[in-house]
Amino acid sequence: MAARRPFQWPALLTRDGRGIAYGGDYNPDQWPESMVDEDIRLMREAHVNTVALAIFSWDKIEPQEGEFTFDWLDAVISKLGEAGIAVDLASATASAPMWLYVKHPEVLPQDKYGHTVNAGSRQSWQPTSPVFKEYALTLCRKLAEHYKNNPYVTAWHMGNEYGWNNRYDYSDNALNAFRSWCEAKYGSIEQLNEAWGTAFWSQHVNDFDEVLLPRHMGGDAMVNPAQQLDYERFGNDMLLDFYKAERDAIAEICPDKPFTTNFMVSTDQCTMDYAKWADEVDFVSNDHYFHEGESHVDELLCSDALMDSLALGKPWYVMEHSTSSVQWKPLNARKRHGELMRDALAHVAMGADAINFFQWRQSASGAEAFHSAMLPHAGEDSKIFRGVCELGEALHTLSEAGLQGTELQHADTAILFSAESEWATRSQTLPSMKLNHWHDVRDWYRGLLDAGHRADVVPLAYDWNNYQTIILPTVLILSDHDAQRIANFVQAGGTVVIGYATGIIDEHFRVGLGGYPGAGQGLLREMLGIRSEEFNILGDEAEGEPNAMTLTNGCTSKLWQNDVTSIAANTTVIASYAGAEAFDWELDAVPAVTSHPYGSGTAIYVGCDLDRQGIALLAESLGIEVDDSRVVHTIRRAVDGTRFDCYLNRDRQPVSMINIDGEPVIAYRCTNGSTRGEYVLHRNSILITKRVE
Repeated sequence: MAARRPFQWPALLTRDGRGIAYGGDYNPDQWPESMVDEDIRLMREAHVNTVALAIFSWDKIEPQEGEFTFDWLDAVISKLGEAGIAVDLASATASAPMWLYVKHPEVLPQDKYGHTVNAGSRQSWQPTSPVFKEYALTLCRKLAEHYKNNPYVTAWHMGNEYGWNNRYDYSDNALNAFRSWCEAKYGSIEQLNEAWGTAFWSQHVNDFDEVLLPRHMGGDAMVNPAQQLDYERFGNDMLLDFYKAERDAIAEICPDKPFTTNFMVSTDQCTMDYAKWADEVDFVSNDHYFHEGESHVDELLCSDALMDSLALGKPWYVMEHSTSSVQWKPLNARKRHGELMRDALAHVAMGADAINFFQWRQSASGAEAFHSAMLPHAGEDSKIFRGVCELGEALHTLSEAGLQGTELQHADTAILFSAESEWATRSQTLPSMKLNHWHDVRDWYRGLLDAGHRADVVPLAYDWNNYQTIILPTVLILSDHDAQRIANFVQAGGTVVIGYATGIIDEHFRVGLGGYPGAGQGLLREMLGIRSEEFNILGDEAEGEPNAMTLTNGCTSKLWQNDVTSIAANTTVIASYAGAEAFDWELDAVPAVTSHPYGSGTAIYVGCDLDRQGIALLAESLGIEVDDSRVVHTIRRAVDGTRFDCYLNRDRQPVSMINIDGEPVIAYRCTNGSTRGEYVLHRNSILITKRVE
């Protein structure tokens, strides 16, 4: 892991600067100035103690080139600060003013078809444009100079959701930057040709000036997957460089306040390689929006598990989530009664010390007018605002109890996540185009929850040696170095679970030879004690063919089965393929799940896709200790021995729990049982207790 900036948490304007941060994006420039006092009155009623300010306010701060106006912002910040509300001040560069685009249309990005991405939305700018960067850094320096000594500004919020609209830019500036990036990465053109496998399809390049971006090449043309993977890495790095340039421009003038930017981690998106980004912030922040349907709370917990790992166990910041529905999905489901509180406290249970929403006051116009907010269109006499006030009171209670600053106790199982493997599964050149690494992480997380076991989600690049078990679901890419790390972990006594599409290619999208999985020059096969020769891919598209495969342990596979043709003498077969479908595909009695001793540990191979039920069923074979699957239990600990136990009902039916130690701090939608330490957790409930060990 790279060197990381020291952890620094933004202070509140409380007596000791401590407490759980609560608030949201505040956009007073959308409203008449007269409404600020009313906003602050209602914020105080709701226990709001922080806001993110000026995220999209560039045109209000610099209405004409070189004309900076801070009077309106000064007045808002002063009123907020005097009311005890801290300000997380944005660099305001997420959306440029229209005058800049009119004067410099060359800053607009291009899509892969060569079309200009027009202004009018967010992030309509090239990360590699020197013109845009100069304007943006000028704004950063002006803000830093003006607010460096303002006591109410306690943190800097850089940009906003970097990569939301300009993750992929195919402009000439991007082309030149990509060529320089490739030269810095590979050093010589020979190394690049080797890494990209340019001998295929006559793609050899003689120097870096011949390197191209993977622009559109025809109706069904397939991009060189190694080139595409490097382009994904490049796009991540260019935006990270832009963030660092903004941060450093402010830090040169105002170095004593912490910096962050909001990640976008949910299991429907993980836009950047946030394992890299986390090194460059002073505290980790995330924007999380719930997934509609029955996966709602499980998906939240899975995303938060990754966030806690990115924060290295330190408290982290929910910069945005929603009080109810959003407006940008095909189905914009609202939250049921209790889910506003439950979701927020679930984030806290998973390590968050800041709960913020987009946004404070629901917009009356614009693209996000129907995105829910803390103060909805219906006003203060509304269910949502009453829920916001109720949540503020609960967070204040937890702050008074001393929860802020405690850290989440880790699980003993880690599911490993790799942004590069997620990018790779999007390739159109794989045996199946239905792979999705991040979704497989989520399915394993949920399957383990169904078995009553909570896991952590940890980036592959991080240190996971202290876990008892590591799971690698569809981690397509494994370098020789990472394959050796895994082997060392198992040799030292750990248990590893290798998924069916893990270790198929290396970091250059090169297939390992000698059989599957080929990672580590065959080291993975040696560790697993198996060898597969071919993939059996199923799907409804093949009319008249079987679209599922049963296993002898009762599990079902519907996508991918590896044809394991040899196993080591000391490999144990846990389950094989069986039934008419297996016979039809000549997989009858072929090993599907195996276990192999390696050093002092155990390597388990899951040679096919499994659904949640199959994963839960397999948990016993993994030697994982299981508990009540209906309740998720997390622990947050303080250095003085104080612990907060958090119990979350993930079932729709009430759950009775007995022998709960500690004094209740929050018992939301819970009722007491007949004896001390007995509780009934109703739907959307959460119980948080405190005790000293």
